[in-house]
Amino acid sequence: MNVKLRPWQQQALHKAIAWLVQTRADRHFLINAAPGAGKTLAACAIAQTLIELGEIDRVMVIAPRSEIVSQWADDFRRVTGRHMGKVTARDGDIGALGIDICATWAAVQGLQPELQAVCRAARVLVICDEHHHAAIEAAWGDSADSACADASLVLVLTGTPIRSDGAQSIWLAYDDAGAIDHPDDGTYTLTYGDAVDLGYCRPVTFHRHEGKFSVDLEGGESVQVSGHQKAKLPPSLARIPALQTALDFYRLARTPQFERDGTTPLLSGYQATMLEWGGAKLTDLRHRMPDAGGLVIAPSIEMAEYMVELIELIEGERPLLVHSQLANPESRIRAFRNTDKRWLVSVAMVSEGVDIKRLRVLVYLPNALTELAFRQAIGRVVRTAGPDDDTRAYVVMPSFDTFEAFARRVENEMPATAHSQSSDPKTKRCPVCGSECALAERFCPGCGHEFPAGPQRLKSCDDCGALNPITAVACHACGATFTQNFMLTLDEALRAGAIVRGMDIDETEVLAAEEIAPAVRKLILRSGDGKLVKILQTLPDESLARLRSILVAQ
Repeated sequence: MNVKLRPWQQQALHKAIAWLVQTRADRHFLINAAPGAGKTLAACAIAQTLIELGEIDRVMVIAPRSEIVSQWADDFRRVTGRHMGKVTARDGDIGALGIDICATWAAVQGLQPELQAVCRAARVLVICDEHHHAAIEAAWGDSADSACADASLVLVLTGTPIRSDGAQSIWLAYDDAGAIDHPDDGTYTLTYGDAVDLGYCRPVTFHRHEGKFSVDLEGGESVQVSGHQKAKLPPSLARIPALQTALDFYRLARTPQFERDGTTPLLSGYQATMLEWGGAKLTDLRHRMPDAGGLVIAPSIEMAEYMVELIELIEGERPLLVHSQLANPESRIRAFRNTDKRWLVSVAMVSEGVDIKRLRVLVYLPNALTELAFRQAIGRVVRTAGPDDDTRAYVVMPSFDTFEAFARRVENEMPATAHSQSSDPKTKRCPVCGSECALAERFCPGCGHEFPAGPQRLKSCDDCGALNPITAVACHACGATFTQNFMLTLDEALRAGAIVRGMDIDETEVLAAEEIAPAVRKLILRSGDGKLVKILQTLPDESLARLRSILVAQ
């Protein structure tokens, strides 16, 4: 084997061989591992072992999209040394190729006879990547079931073993809660908490972004809407269902807001404040990881283009845009992966399977409101860059019940003794000599390297002339409000605290913790006490103010 496997991958390999070869209890084996943990390499290693044991002749991979199919082909060659050909419905008779093949779920629909012939002519291992795509009653699931009915063995991979729509998927059973129900001996599970504990994934902090909208209605009426407060319409309007739908908080959060000219994005709007906070966090992370990147998941192409314009206005750098209507979206993703560009804006193109290890900040404003989509998106920003990676992943999401419930379930998977979880560092690392430098340092004391400044756009107050962040609603010096001439106005858009390690921390505690964290870290590191240092690594910075309150009260 041409790669060194992680311990969990070796365990999964041994368990799969025991189930598929030694006991032959069933032809299906399931790997349920957190996104970013390394399922692809584990599956390639299992395939290589089955080939060496003489159990199979060929391998067939079915994956979500073309970009992921390409990643499979590259990883398969790296692990096994064998070429894997990418096939589509245009390729016709693929049986004569005599090679391992990979295709998208969509392509399988047009390849049923050809894939069926391959499975009948040879002993084939089918690797089913992102199994939730294979709903029994959906076209993709029905096509795959028909095409691969005669496969010798099936390896099912998933990072999100749930379906919130109640649909059953091929080959494996689901329980009443929508979770995969497969025998324990035929399953290897690695939760997100396990993956963080073992250093395979980075810990994530969810930041709730509150929005309180005032919506002016006709006739002088006005209503207030927030993530936890539905619009209370006057009796004269309450009987209009379409109006209540239009005033849904998440619908408003996804509504572009423009300046008076109707074309320039509003720099004091809800989405702008989400991006400003995410951009500030990305700049902080780049002190530890110079090429750290951010991902925006938008609900529509129109909204994605709007977010691109906003980011360019706020930061002065135009982000990379990826959606299905653009030519060569896969090449755009590869280009982003291999540069140090700050932001990638996507519409359902970078939500599952895509491996961009430098992504660390997610601004989450999707169309889909399912836990499956939520977990897939989180998986894009938690992939570790290596053993020295001490960064944390951050998710900026609208503050409303649906997303907060998903976030709590993810955090509840985290064990209390997550020994390798690091809190947000308060120093920056010199990319030239590796020295740890104070955040305020412009030049590295060790080698003189000049640290680049993060992007910052300012605007001046018309009343007093003071400079303010470009997304400011009011002047920090005199309090004057920057003009907003819209029926839909934003009263307040701010981070409403954090959900981290299963704790709900309000905004006051977060701000207090961020203020004391550098001093606390400095004192503990100077003490040289290994146990205190380990506690410091376990506790996120956002919780330090609460810890102080508990100690003071004792």
